[in-house]
Amino acid sequence: MRSLERHRDVGAYALGVLDEAEAFRFEDHLMECPSCAVQVTEFGPAARQLMLYRSATPRLVQPLASAGPRLLDRLLSEVATRRRAGRRRVLCAVAAAVVCAVAGPGAVLWAGQGSLAAPVTATATDERSGVWARLTAQDEDWGTQVRVEVRDGAGPRSCRLVAVGRDGSEETVTSWTVPGQDEASNTMRGGAALHPDQIDHYEVRTAQGERLVTLPTG
Repeated sequence: MRSLERHRDVGAYALGVLDEAEAFRFEDHLMECPSCAVQVTEFGPAARQLMLYRSATPRLVQPLASAGPRLLDRLLSEVATRRRAGRRRVLCAVAAAVVCAVAGPGAVLWAGQGSLAAPVTATATDERSGVWARLTAQDEDWGTQVRVEVRDGAGPRSCRLVAVGRDGSEETVTSWTVPGQDEASNTMRGGAALHPDQIDHYEVRTAQGERLVTLPTG
C-alpha cells in the first residue's frame, strides 16, 4: 500500500472498519506519521457520536441479509462520494450503515432502546508491562458496547483492544495512540458484534501484537 493510500485510511481506521491485516499495516504507518496520529485522535468524538446514534436509533434489518465481501468497500466509496458532494445528512446515514454492515448477519430485526443485561466489568494490572485497564461491557441487541480506560506510561505507541471469543475468534473493539510517557489514563469506546456471553476475555495489545494486559470476563 502506498503512503498516500495509508493517509486516506484514517477515517476507516477510526471507525474500526478495516480488516485485521489492513489495520496492522495502518498502525505500522501510524507509528511514523504524526499527522495521521493527530487525525485518528480527532476522529474519536465523531466515532463515538456515530456509535451513540446507532444505539439510540431503531433500524430495520432484513432477516436474511448478510454482508457480501465487497459491501464494505462500496459503502466506504459512497461515503467519500457523499463527502465530496457536501451532503452531510446522507453521509451520517451511510456511516451508520457501515456500522451495521460490520455487525453482519447476526443483527436482529430491531435495535432495542434498552439494554439486555447488567454490564460486565473487569479491572486488571499486568505486572510485566505495568499497564492498568478498567473495562465495562454492555450487552446490546447488535452485540457489545465497550468502554475501556487504560493507564499506560510507556508511550508513544499505538494500541488496540481485542475481544477474544470463546470459540477462539478475535475482534478489534477500538484502537488508540498513547501520546507519550504519561501516567494519565485514556478512555475509549468501541463495539463488537459478539455478545458478552460469547466473549472469553479482552486483551490490550500493541500494534505489533504484544499483549499488555488481559481482562477476563468472568
